[in-house]
Amino acid sequence: MSQTKLRAGIIGLGFIGGGDQVAGDRLGQKVADLDGHHRSALSNHLRVELVAGSSQDAGRRERFQQSTGARTYADWRQMLAAENLDIVSIASMTPNHAEQTIGCVKAGVRAIYCEKPIAATLAEAEAMVTACHRAGSLLVINHNRRFNPTYRQLSEFITDSQLGDLITVSARWATGRLGNVGTHMIDAIRMLTRREVRAVSATLDMSARPDCRGAEFRDPGGWAMLRMDGGLMGQISAPDYAKDPAEICISGSLGRAVVQGNAVRIDFWDGRGEHWPTPDSGVTSMDVAVSEIVAALDHGQPVRSTGEDGLRSLEVIIACHVSHERYAAWTELPLEQTERQRVLQAG
Repeated sequence: MSQTKLRAGIIGLGFIGGGDQVAGDRLGQKVADLDGHHRSALSNHLRVELVAGSSQDAGRRERFQQSTGARTYADWRQMLAAENLDIVSIASMTPNHAEQTIGCVKAGVRAIYCEKPIAATLAEAEAMVTACHRAGSLLVINHNRRFNPTYRQLSEFITDSQLGDLITVSARWATGRLGNVGTHMIDAIRMLTRREVRAVSATLDMSARPDCRGAEFRDPGGWAMLRMDGGLMGQISAPDYAKDPAEICISGSLGRAVVQGNAVRIDFWDGRGEHWPTPDSGVTSMDVAVSEIVAALDHGQPVRSTGEDGLRSLEVIIACHVSHERYAAWTELPLEQTERQRVLQAG
């Protein structure tokens, strides 16, 4: 295996990008509770050298430089022009993802590790995927459950028909935010069942809960029914002010699997049961993602969370908004061209 160091940079040095607790305090979240962040995941890999980061916030630049020794830039374009990077993490606000991804492609970046949701519109997401395909650049979306060993084990368990024929799948979580949180849960449903969503019937929660990322963003929760491949039906319950713990439940003819956090409970209808506890390996899902990005660059190995995956999850979210405006009418996917310019106001 080549021992050449891969040069990496980060665009956006806040909570998930720089592991910045000052930014986390604004969001009301703790860095310690994350399943990794871009700064630590890139720094932890022996083949990766984190050489640069960019942020418009001077305080974030200073804290990042102190923790890494890397160079910092106020403008991401200047960073790309100066640093000759192999890998770039994009951890900026969603409306910036498309421009920055395409800018990375033009600068010759080989792998782009982009935060979710992939983009603010389907048209932008498609442009990102197309640009990366044409240039041969790798586009990886940080749907971190795809890199989580428990979720991977459960996906194989379901694929091996251990639950029998799938009948229903449901997901629930507190705090709403179909864009920022729902993208994870919708992608997890797709990953675990290996089924695509073909139609959506949804009602948004119009409580107008303030968005922690700023007043310019409006990312409501809501309720949805999902019609999926093979007759599988799905349900989402994610109102803005829910108190329910986050959970995914997949039911089949032989039993069901319930996922809370990283723990899994299997209930078979014949009375048997299994419990898969949360693993304690010390390796985060984002560490796994970076390792697989390096393997993809070295050997062309596939990465589990592609730009196409990000696009498909975004389309389900946009379809929920479209269905809501149609009084919860079933809305077929793929969406019509006019809906592909609709803006998701997620931060």
